[in-house]
Amino acid sequence: MSIEGLPELRRRLEELPAEVRAACFRALRSSVGAVVDGAKGNVKVDTGNLRSGVKARFENSRLRAEVGWWDRDDSYAVWQEFGTRRMLARPALGPALEEEKQHLPDRIKAEVRRAVR
Repeated sequence: MSIEGLPELRRRLEELPAEVRAACFRALRSSVGAVVDGAKGNVKVDTGNLRSGVKARFENSRLRAEVGWWDRDDSYAVWQEFGTRRMLARPALGPALEEEKQHLPDRIKAEVRRAVR
């Protein structure tokens, strides 16, 4: 996924007061949690390995997070997500991310409002 204007947004976020940055991070953490939960709910369950293996990694200093499967035993998640020539895609992460994209702006607004009161 690509977000237009992301470098400018990152630069402007660096200029925010600490309490507003903390509010943005709380919103990000909440949003990422929703993506992880959504992926767990959407993933094809055979052994349960993919459901339990989806995790988030945060880069606090940059207000950045990554969600995915980081364990080598979960490498087949990409086949589930995108399919192969012989297997249809059964995406879990993509739909969870698409669902959460529409909620993130409201999460940020709410957290920032709480922080500046």
